[in-house]
Amino acid sequence: MIESITIVGGHGRSGAPEPVRQIELKMGNVVSIVGPTGSGKTTLINDIELLANGNTPTGRRILINGDIAPSAYRYDPAQNPIALITQHTNFLSDLPVYKFLETHARIRNKTAQGVDALIDQVLSFANQLTGEPIILTSRMTELSGGQTRALLIADATIICDTPIVLLDEVENAGIHRTRALQLLREHKKIFLFVTHDPRIVLLSDFRIIMREGSVAEVLTTNQDEKMLSVGVSALDDTLCQLRDKLRWGKRLRVEDLEVLA
Repeated sequence: MIESITIVGGHGRSGAPEPVRQIELKMGNVVSIVGPTGSGKTTLINDIELLANGNTPTGRRILINGDIAPSAYRYDPAQNPIALITQHTNFLSDLPVYKFLETHARIRNKTAQGVDALIDQVLSFANQLTGEPIILTSRMTELSGGQTRALLIADATIICDTPIVLLDEVENAGIHRTRALQLLREHKKIFLFVTHDPRIVLLSDFRIIMREGSVAEVLTTNQDEKMLSVGVSALDDTLCQLRDKLRWGKRLRVEDLEVLA
């Protein structure tokens, strides 16, 4: 059973050792990775996904429960403990949603008797994050960006059931982020968000700050920031409501912003 992963520092773009030499992530942690564009955020989650062992350009090592990861984690898809959901998703097969999820469940060695129940759980999870509900008979290529991300997050959480989930800028897809974090926390995994979204950052346990290809700092979300997150969430909810009104063809009014007064 995986209880923790450890990121052991390598070197930054200049070749200098990373300032933060070691970070331990424990089951149930929700962590944000932040930094300017090009600072190395995606490279860090790629190192984690690859279970790097000093064999990537950064020289980092990723330990599982304090040790080098077993080779089966890298080479057997059914045992891979990490799911990665990126901001760029293209499907190579135009399967209906049900068939896609059923196939994935069988790859993950789920029993035939439990597959339909798992698919129902995935759909229920995903449809709490989207505006338009996902229908099992829809083809994967027909889903919107938000539906696709919501479905993949639910799939990674329930069917993959991997203990570590990496999410790369999912906020851009327009999913309900607060609800996503609430649902994800119920599953007691390690979630790492590459994000520019203050709402996600302030709802995380701590954040890894990237600069020039290095892990520069780790900040725990303090009490002041937790209090600030209430106001940030209210502001974000208002913006989401404005977006929804525009999506449904309605006009915006000055009164729509009165809730922020």
